[in-house]
Amino acid sequence: MSPKTAVATKAAPAAIGPYSQAVRCGAWLFVSGQLPLDASGVMAAGGAAEQTEAVLSNIKAVLEAAGLDMGAVVKTTVFMTDLGQFPAMNAVYARHFSSPYPARATVQAAALPKGAGIEIEAVAVFPEGR
Repeated sequence: MSPKTAVATKAAPAAIGPYSQAVRCGAWLFVSGQLPLDASGVMAAGGAAEQTEAVLSNIKAVLEAAGLDMGAVVKTTVFMTDLGQFPAMNAVYARHFSSPYPARATVQAAALPKGAGIEIEAVAVFPEGR
């Protein structure tokens, strides 16, 4: 295996720039920031809860393409255009992860690509020997 390998799936939206949906480097998988777009690139309707659901669905699809699940995630960064929507995002987020929860940072951004309200990136780790 080369030092880094791209991971891609048609079950999540294609990259909208010169980046990979995810990159594996050794035991680590770095999932690019996912927007609340469906696989065809259409923005999820609704507010923070619906957008978070769509984003986490995309992360799950990318992880599955790499042979992992949400339990492999060790760190996320959540970008939101309105931290006032944090409780709605957090409630959905909590349903997708279990203890021990990933480390997380949440940051308010002035704007996100395509007018999204939420974007989440993730770092996951492969089990030893994989």
